[in-house]
Amino acid sequence: MGDSSITFLDTPGHEAFTALRARGAQATDLVVLVVAADDGVQPQTVEAINHSKAANVTIIVAVNKIDKPGVNPEKIKQELSTYDLVPEEWGGDIIFCNISAKTGDGVDHLLEMIQLQAEVLELRADANRKAEATVIESKLDRNRGPIHSIVVTNGTLKIGDPFVMGTTYGKVRALLNDKGERVKSAGPSTAVELLGANGLCEPGETVTVMDSDRKARQVSATRQDDHRQKKIAKQHVRLENVVESLTEGEITDLHLVIKADTQGSVEAVKELLSKLGLEEVKLHVIHSGVGGITESDVTLADASDAIIIGFNVRPTDKAKTLADNTKIDLRLYNVIYEITDDVKASVKGLLKPKFEEKIVGRAEVRNIFRISRIGTIAGCIVSEGAMKRNGGARLIRDSVVIYTGALSSLKRFKDDAKEVQSGYECGICLEKFNDIKVGDIVEHFATVEVER
Repeated sequence: MGDSSITFLDTPGHEAFTALRARGAQATDLVVLVVAADDGVQPQTVEAINHSKAANVTIIVAVNKIDKPGVNPEKIKQELSTYDLVPEEWGGDIIFCNISAKTGDGVDHLLEMIQLQAEVLELRADANRKAEATVIESKLDRNRGPIHSIVVTNGTLKIGDPFVMGTTYGKVRALLNDKGERVKSAGPSTAVELLGANGLCEPGETVTVMDSDRKARQVSATRQDDHRQKKIAKQHVRLENVVESLTEGEITDLHLVIKADTQGSVEAVKELLSKLGLEEVKLHVIHSGVGGITESDVTLADASDAIIIGFNVRPTDKAKTLADNTKIDLRLYNVIYEITDDVKASVKGLLKPKFEEKIVGRAEVRNIFRISRIGTIAGCIVSEGAMKRNGGARLIRDSVVIYTGALSSLKRFKDDAKEVQSGYECGICLEKFNDIKVGDIVEHFATVEVER
């Protein structure tokens, strides 16, 4: 607009693109949250809000599809106000713009508001200095080698500039604009494809122009050594090391992601945590929701260095694997007061040895048999570990805990069995519970004493 330009980074709205939304929030100066007037606030909308807040980026809301008959933009304002996005006309600080992508109505006003907000926030850059840029995406081309999509954030990037980018380095061999045309330079707020790196770099890394090729190689080598050391030592905040982190001055805030079986449970957990009155650390619930713990929850916790608390829910297999790989502290509870006890004890350094559940085996229900005087028998196949007659049992349906109790019987064909290993079929009867359905998961657990 006028003598200035705006670069948009469009992140997909589908739930599979959580990581892209997290990176987008980190790389931008302003976030334009597009909400369809006919659909309202969706789970991905809430996720985008949480990513933006975690990155401490100013949000502008664009209410789209106002050309459709019967839509009510005021309803969108009401829904978003529950997530602390309060419109300016209601006494808040969030700019709302009604637009139509189909007819173009309101788009000019949105651009003006972006420009105004940029001036208020003093978002300026110096074109007459060595360039800095942010990596948005990377790919490997068979003919051209590593290609990085970048946005220049400061200075001017020119052909021939030596640079370091994350742990990689190189010299600018070519720059391609958004039309695929070669350009000699790229100034602030310009998106280009960069060719010339010696390898692929992770999205989110910073491109920095160096004085010489030699200096770029030295910095790259140093970063590679540091990266190897950090990868070995990397540890997200956990309830066990909160006291150490406080002592070392690493954290003053404790970020939490809360998932529960019902909305009432979510609110109950949040309310109990808000009443703890801890002086040593501030608790921030950066995301909460109903249902099983998903990959999106783990990705958000990884980006925000948060602890995940699950009440009466379980993680999906992919989410559990991702949490293990990223070393996210994932806590699962069935008694609500244990959550507050653990948080208080961890902050006060009072964590002591306690009894904890250990998952021994999991079995999937493949068939149902109802027998008079006995009840419902679940024909299962053991998918993990082993099912044993002694110990606790839990029935899980769609990642939500339906029943917690014990096995009343375990059979292999018609014979009683003490244990059935993974890969084998078995018959399972739950004590005083018959509401079993095909597709349910029976989780067998034992109580063991562990050091805290």
